[in-house]
Amino acid sequence: MKDDISVLVCDDSALMRNLISRIVENTQGLTVCAKAMNGQIALEKIEETKPDVIVLDIEMPVMNGIEFLRERKKRRIDIPVIVLSSIATDGASVTMEALELGASDFLTKPNGSVSADLSTVADRLVELLSSYGFAFAIMHGKDVYEPDFFVRQIKLREAERFVLEKNKEKIEALQEQNVEKIADRIVPAATKIEWNPPEKKKAAVIKPLREGGRIEVVAIGISTGGPNALREVFKMIDPHMKQPILVVQHMPAGFTQEFAQSLNKICPLEVHEAEDEMKIQSGHIYIAPGNFHIYVERRPSGNVVRLSQEPQRNGHRPSADVLFESIAKVYKNNALGVIMTGMGRDGAAQLAEMRTQGAWTLGQDEKSSIVYGMPRVAYELGGVQKQVSLSEMADEISSLARAHL
Repeated sequence: MKDDISVLVCDDSALMRNLISRIVENTQGLTVCAKAMNGQIALEKIEETKPDVIVLDIEMPVMNGIEFLRERKKRRIDIPVIVLSSIATDGASVTMEALELGASDFLTKPNGSVSADLSTVADRLVELLSSYGFAFAIMHGKDVYEPDFFVRQIKLREAERFVLEKNKEKIEALQEQNVEKIADRIVPAATKIEWNPPEKKKAAVIKPLREGGRIEVVAIGISTGGPNALREVFKMIDPHMKQPILVVQHMPAGFTQEFAQSLNKICPLEVHEAEDEMKIQSGHIYIAPGNFHIYVERRPSGNVVRLSQEPQRNGHRPSADVLFESIAKVYKNNALGVIMTGMGRDGAAQLAEMRTQGAWTLGQDEKSSIVYGMPRVAYELGGVQKQVSLSEMADEISSLARAHL
């Protein structure tokens, strides 16, 4: 029998506490161990219930989210915290402050009709809670379901919502004929799922078309666990690095400018939110803006960043696949591709294409990844030359960049 990942929900709104709790309790493998209406009560509940992960509102009476994070840091509490934040500019600034104070990740709090809008972030909430909660629970000796188990549930929910949408017209037509409502029969209640973890695959072998050349650019794809992982990498990156670095971090619109600014405070290189037609300069870092793909275009006067709102790739915009695809096309073997922690497979196929073209490639290892999804798939496809721990990633990127300048 597996243990549940236990969640503490901290929000001053009783409605939000109940809605979040319903999402948690309706997910096999997650459970709510406590609720709190402010940070002070949450601190007391931590002692009593020992949660594996915390959902934290920012604006609360008595002790708000930022004050809670400061006190958490002071008390050396290491339980991961997922911040619920508004998408407004002020909310983005506060959210980045929360990450600087040790919050693990964030998601945007719904606006308007809360009960309706929360369903749009429910899958992302489950993804974050299961990912960070799993890492913490395993570290503390619990036997819990791995993130892939929750991915399976998310996909089943998506399928159920699709069926419900497809059958809505049928239901409305029958109702117009004064026929009894049959929604429950068309979409049966979800049942518990059986789970067998997928077997690990051997890495495919890629024979590059050419030997690795000079590294002229570094491209990084990263998702769940990324905000803090990038802080760790860029804090330690070589201050004399000559190559530009382009980054796809899955993050919603309205936050990436603040995120770039927060990285710029701790990074020895200059960090920007990428803009369309921005010239790619050596020793600069470019973060893909939320809701835009980022890719490279070759120009006689020097390569530039391009932005696009083409459809999502692998369920994401920005997508690491779009960035890696353009790097493989423009730079071929004169590039370094890096894939790091994240759920799913975004970036994996096109990192393999970069490797086929002769580019150098790195993948974050399983032990240091919050979610070993994207780097695992890339490794299995043969796209990863070397797996590296998070603590060594900055040194590895810097060393390769120096050695192949």
